[in-house]
Amino acid sequence: MFDRDIWQEIFHTLRNNKLRTFLTGFSVGWAIFILVMLLASVNGMQNGFTGQFNDDATNSIFIRPGTTAKAYAGFEAGRRIQLKNDDFDYIKNSFPKDVEYISARYFSGTTARYKSETGSYSVQAVHPDHQIIEKTLITEGRFFNTSDVINKAKVAVLGRKVAEDLFKKEDPLGKFVEFNGLPFRVIGIFTDEGDDNAERIIYAPITTYQRIYGNTNDINQVVLTYNPTYDLTKALEFSGKLEDLMKRRHKISPEDQAGLYVWNYAEAFDDISKFSSVLNAISIGVGFLILIAGIVGIGNIMVFTIKERTKEIGVRKALGAQPKQIINLVLLESVFITALSGFIGLVFAWIILSLIGPTINTPAFTNPSVSLSTVVTATIILIVAGVLAGLIPAVKAANVKPIVALSDK
Repeated sequence: MFDRDIWQEIFHTLRNNKLRTFLTGFSVGWAIFILVMLLASVNGMQNGFTGQFNDDATNSIFIRPGTTAKAYAGFEAGRRIQLKNDDFDYIKNSFPKDVEYISARYFSGTTARYKSETGSYSVQAVHPDHQIIEKTLITEGRFFNTSDVINKAKVAVLGRKVAEDLFKKEDPLGKFVEFNGLPFRVIGIFTDEGDDNAERIIYAPITTYQRIYGNTNDINQVVLTYNPTYDLTKALEFSGKLEDLMKRRHKISPEDQAGLYVWNYAEAFDDISKFSSVLNAISIGVGFLILIAGIVGIGNIMVFTIKERTKEIGVRKALGAQPKQIINLVLLESVFITALSGFIGLVFAWIILSLIGPTINTPAFTNPSVSLSTVVTATIILIVAGVLAGLIPAVKAANVKPIVALSDK
């Protein structure tokens, strides 16, 4: 393999067929380049999809009421469903082994005022478990606790943007802010990995807001995380059971998809995984088709090369060259062209992704990149492709009879 004479012959052949070698090598390099870029694009899309769910625990389930679309149990269609505190307690107490964390949500809006600064913000009144479910990162102070909920304390946790708007550079902890004229003490500041809008939210104990608005026991949503040891099948089975039981509690037809929404992150991740698998398959298929075109081109080059060197091969065999030596010569030339051109395409794609990939960060497309395993696999494909491209011409060269080769014109 490292015979100097053999490599001199290979380079001599390549120099004599510069244009043909370049075009064929370009097709192989382009194929690898396209394959790597397509796989990186798929990873970028998957990163974007996954990133949109990173603000919440990946084993989350959301239960949201709707308006019935079908008549059922003596009730007409068009009935608006309202969740209550009893629904929250029912789920929490009925599934102690299935539910990890759980919180109700009560949505409201408020005009917040601190000294001369005012602003309008969304308020989410929740339970303490909501901090873990939403992956709320407390940077100052604390989140409210069970005692705050029981005592219906007027405390609030502000998003970073809210704190900046109202307090500028003043420390907000311990200060009182008016929400629609009612004083709330700031006990914490949080950040969110989502966009800036996610940090323009105010959290407060749900019992406090329910008391403020007429001692209501209405809630807008229930959000929970299920047992993290559950696989996809068990997670979907649990969310299906929740949906059935909640529809039964609120007299909603089992076939009515509009009366109650139960959304499981596991289902979304499963859909993303299937979609990504399809895209990966398409990308690999396209890359292989282009690579096959390059292999055919290299095979053609080797056939022409062998035809041009028929007499030379005949002399070699007449002087005692073994068939395996002829095959080795042809295969080395084929592998060299394929590996070199493919490696150039691979490196070029890697450089582009390294420079541009980290700068791309959108909700649907984030940091396109390829893994080390992809690079190793592509390298193996190159070597195999080179062998396949030269195999038929190599066998043909090895079978040339010296008497026929020497008489060839």
